[in-house]
Amino acid sequence: MEERTVHSTDDDSDGATGGQPWRAALLVEYEGTRYAGFQLQVEDPTIQGELEQALAKFTGQGIRVRGASRTDSGAHAKGQVVDFLTSTQHPLEKFAPAMNFHLPEDINVFEAYRVDQDFNSRRCALSRTYQYSILNRPSPSPLRRLTHLWVRETLDVARMNEAAQLLVGTHDFRSLAVGHPEDRSAVRNVMRWDVTRNGDTVVIECEANGFMKQQIRKSNGILVEIGRGKYPVEKITQALEGNPGETPLLPAHGLCLISVKYPSSTRFGPE
Repeated sequence: MEERTVHSTDDDSDGATGGQPWRAALLVEYEGTRYAGFQLQVEDPTIQGELEQALAKFTGQGIRVRGASRTDSGAHAKGQVVDFLTSTQHPLEKFAPAMNFHLPEDINVFEAYRVDQDFNSRRCALSRTYQYSILNRPSPSPLRRLTHLWVRETLDVARMNEAAQLLVGTHDFRSLAVGHPEDRSAVRNVMRWDVTRNGDTVVIECEANGFMKQQIRKSNGILVEIGRGKYPVEKITQALEGNPGETPLLPAHGLCLISVKYPSSTRFGPE
C-alpha cells in the first residue's frame, strides 16, 4: 500500500461560525520544555491546552483537539498532527497565521488541512517516527541542553545499533513501558530502530505502529548503557523476554516526534 508521511517542511476572531461542521487537521511543531506533555491537564500547561485556547480565540468556538501522539512532559515535536471538528467559515489559509498569533513562541502551526469527517489523527496513523538526540563529547553544550542528552563517555555506536536491531519486528514491549494496563495488548510492530553518529551527535531513530508510555526512553536507556560498555547486547533480548532488570529511563528532553505516516488514501486538501 502506498503511504504518505506528514512532517515538517493579528486577532482574526470575527465570528465566522455557524456553517456545517467539518474536520480540520494541523501540522504542529513545538519545543516542549515547559509543558507537561501533549495531553490536556487541569493545572499544568500542555500543548493540547495551548492549541485549544488559540483555536477558541481564532474561531470563537470551544474546540477539543486530539493528537497523533501524546508526547511526554518535556519532549518535543517537529511533525505532530492534530485534528478537530469546527463549524468556522474561516478559510484554511488563515488558520496557521491566526493561530500562531495567539500561540506562545515555542509552539508553531505549519499548515492546516481539510480532512474527511472520519479522520482520526491517532487511530488512522500507520506509524510514528521519533528521534532521540545525544550530545556525545567531554563537555556539555549550553545551546543544546534543552534538546540533547549529554553523555561524556564515548559511546560505541556500532554495538548500540547491533542491539537496536533486536527491537525491530513484532514484540511484546510491556517490560519496557510504564503503567500499561494489564488488559490491553503491549504488542507493537517496530519497522526500524537505528543508531547513527554525526560528529559529536548520536541519534537514535525509531519507527513503529505505536509506542507505549516511556517505551522509547527506557529502550534507549538500555542502548546507551550498552554503548557505555555496561550492558551486553543481549540485555535487549532479556528485556523483551520480560527480564529487564535495571532499565535506565532517559530524560524526555532528548526526544522528538519527527513525523506521522498515514495511508495514501487519506485526503489532506483544500476546502
